[in-house]
Amino acid sequence: MAQPLRHYGVAIFLLALSFKATSTSTATHDGHGRKSLHFTLYQQETINKTLYLIVKGVTGPDASPTTSPFGSLFVNQDLLTVSPNSSSKVVGVAEGVSITSSLDGLINVVTEKITLELKHYKGSISMLGTAHNIEVFDLPVVGGTGDFMFVQGYIKPSLLTFDSPDIVYRLEFHLYWPPYVAEYHFSY
Repeated sequence: MAQPLRHYGVAIFLLALSFKATSTSTATHDGHGRKSLHFTLYQQETINKTLYLIVKGVTGPDASPTTSPFGSLFVNQDLLTVSPNSSSKVVGVAEGVSITSSLDGLINVVTEKITLELKHYKGSISMLGTAHNIEVFDLPVVGGTGDFMFVQGYIKPSLLTFDSPDIVYRLEFHLYWPPYVAEYHFSY
C-alpha cells in the first residue's frame, strides 16, 4: 500500500513543479537574483492625429523636418504594436509629453507612461529622461503599476521610419525587478 502512495506523491510534486516553471517562462533571471524581461514593440505616431504641437517654441538657426523649435511642447497618445506595420496587433498605448530643450531643436525632455497588455504582463511603465530626435538613446524607467510594480531598467527608442505625417519608433524594453520584489511578486 505504501508504494502506490509514494508514486502518487511524486506525481503531484512533479506536477506542482511544472506549474511553477511555466508561470515565469517568459522572463529570465540574471546572476544577481533579479528577474529581467526584454522585448521590442513599435510606437505608431501620426502628426496631428496622435502627436500634437501644443506650444510652438522659438525657431533656431537650422530648422528641418527632424527638428522642432526650442521650447516646443508636444503631447502624444500613440499605439504600440508587435511589428512595424501599423495594422499589426496592438498591445499598448504610449501617452506622454516632450519639450524641446536644445537650441538646435534635436533634444527633448520626455515623460511617458506606457500601458501594456501583453500575454503574461499587464500594467504601466513610467519613464523620464532626455531624448534625441535622430540618435539612439536610453530612457530610464522610473516605476510601474500592475505586473510592472517596482520595475527598473530602460527603454531604448530609435527612429525606424519618418514618412510625414507617419513616424514609427522601435522601442527595446530592458526591464529588471529587484530580488526582493521578484521573490515576493512573481513566486506564484
